[in-house]
Amino acid sequence: MNHPPWRRPGADSPPLPPCLRLVPALVLALIMLLAPLSAQTREIVDMSGRRMTIPDRVTKVAAVSPPGTYLLYAIDPALLAGLNFPLWDSEKKYTVPGYRQLPVIGGLAGQGRTLNREVLLQVKPDFIIHWAWKDDAANQKFLESMAAMPFPLVTVRLGSILDYPEALRFIGDLTNRRERGETLRGYAQTAIDQAKTLTAAIPDNKKIRVYYAEGTDGLSTERASSFHAELIPLAGGVNVHHGEEMDHYGMEKISMEQLLLYDPEVILVKEPTFFTTVFTDPRWKNLRAVRDKRVYLIPFEPFNWFDRPPSFMRLLGVKWLLNLLHPDLYPVDMLAETRAFYTLFLGVELSEAQAREVLNR
Repeated sequence: MNHPPWRRPGADSPPLPPCLRLVPALVLALIMLLAPLSAQTREIVDMSGRRMTIPDRVTKVAAVSPPGTYLLYAIDPALLAGLNFPLWDSEKKYTVPGYRQLPVIGGLAGQGRTLNREVLLQVKPDFIIHWAWKDDAANQKFLESMAAMPFPLVTVRLGSILDYPEALRFIGDLTNRRERGETLRGYAQTAIDQAKTLTAAIPDNKKIRVYYAEGTDGLSTERASSFHAELIPLAGGVNVHHGEEMDHYGMEKISMEQLLLYDPEVILVKEPTFFTTVFTDPRWKNLRAVRDKRVYLIPFEPFNWFDRPPSFMRLLGVKWLLNLLHPDLYPVDMLAETRAFYTLFLGVELSEAQAREVLNR
């Protein structure tokens, strides 16, 4: 049957009942409603191999230990839901203003620290970043206790500075800051590879013997195998305190007599209070490092460059230490390096005078 050009086939058919005419529209509306719901979450595999679902759009994240909190800061401080403890004075300098206004949620931040679950429920993070030193009973107990919380618990591997390139990439991907994560990953990998390459050529008899002085008396330290002191070998040094670490907490006490026997060439100092007395204390004056004025206060603003708590600042710390131990091998301009690092990782522009202050010069 031929139809005039202004008539479509089937025009003579009886019209559909109104209820049936609504079906296509309802189906389309349902599809449009469900589509965004399905896109609101995504499945991920964390760095311990566990599968879980997290929101697709991430706006707020909590971490239950300082290394995780600092890692999030590096990716985007606006993501942080809270702090693990009230800020030290050193942390209030050279950080973005928003970081200094966050609530304290607590966490697994060392001895005597606890997680404030009420505050955590109030801030409602999209998920929680968890880092554990090792898979022990205490860590398992914590994981079990967190099972009742309504937030996914994502494990990040940060047991060594060598883990940072992948961790930065992982957090960047997790939070939809992929370009940022990849930029920081590239810096981290380059810094590590550069240190390995430069120090691989140093003969053992040319490596500098280093003592890491912790505590207000300088007589606490870390064994050579401890991750707390891993920058020493990475920067071409030898930790004078040998042996296997006693535990993950570290800070092992030694005697002055033992330290005199070690007689290190360089001493790295963590506590500013000890650094102010080391050159005048008669017990220390017979050490070679003190006589040669090769005792250095580790930079600690806004976060320690070496240890306690370990953070991405170690990526700058290994450059600082390599330059101290082997300036002929690594004659870098640490003022320029420090200013560039603070801009990239901390979002803070340092003047040259501020960089000198940070470097304890």
